[in-house]
Amino acid sequence: MDRMSDDEPAENISGGDGGGGQATIFETGQAETRAEAVVDRLGELYWQKTYGGQDAFESLVRTILSQNTADKASQPAHDSLMERYGSGDLVENLAEADQRRLAETISSAGLYNQKSERIVRIAERVRDTYGGEAAFDEFVREGDADAVRDSLLEYNGVGPKTADCVLLFSGGQDGVFPVDTHVHRIARRLGVAPPDADHETVREHLEADVPGEKCGFGHTAMIQFGREYCTARTPACLDDPEACPMADLCDQVGVEPASGEVVDPAETTN
Repeated sequence: MDRMSDDEPAENISGGDGGGGQATIFETGQAETRAEAVVDRLGELYWQKTYGGQDAFESLVRTILSQNTADKASQPAHDSLMERYGSGDLVENLAEADQRRLAETISSAGLYNQKSERIVRIAERVRDTYGGEAAFDEFVREGDADAVRDSLLEYNGVGPKTADCVLLFSGGQDGVFPVDTHVHRIARRLGVAPPDADHETVREHLEADVPGEKCGFGHTAMIQFGREYCTARTPACLDDPEACPMADLCDQVGVEPASGEVVDPAETTN
């Protein structure tokens, strides 16, 4: 099966057109860590981009819609939301939105009642704190990254991955490596993070071992790699150890090609 993709996907979550960013080229040279070597290989396999420039509040809303939801469901929900509420100040419009109508608008995203309630509450808080969309955007883009992250984490429904995605896609912050399910699995399976590491520990290892300017495209390309090669149940190496372009850099933690067994890396003794 041909797993390669010539072009990056259009969906936002994988860093496509909706995710903002511009194509660029980073110097690879001799990687100083195995994690950097992994990211360099991903850059050769998929793309290299710099991120930033997306409206901060829209980025926050988009990432909330994507939680526990595939791109093919969250993207239409985002588009419908922007069509109905995107004219004018998005913060003000969503702070004043009828929650039931908003839930109907984003119904394709799943958990739409919970997400619509969270979006309205967050919009109200952002409006009360910053006054509107422009001031919030300025805070995210120009504020200290740690301060912005801490502030975002205070909102109900915003976890580390959501906060980091806003910092990356809107703020364009170097050294931010959001960890979603794919990144969490792959980093531990490859052996660039401890097998029992939680999401935050994986993030700490990646941000320490990958140069800041490479973290953004490392995140988006690793997601795509997880979809095409290193899936949760049937990674490419189960069929053929050489079928995976990361084979020489991978410890295969939790993967046993001989038996066909695949377990969570945390359940291994490797």
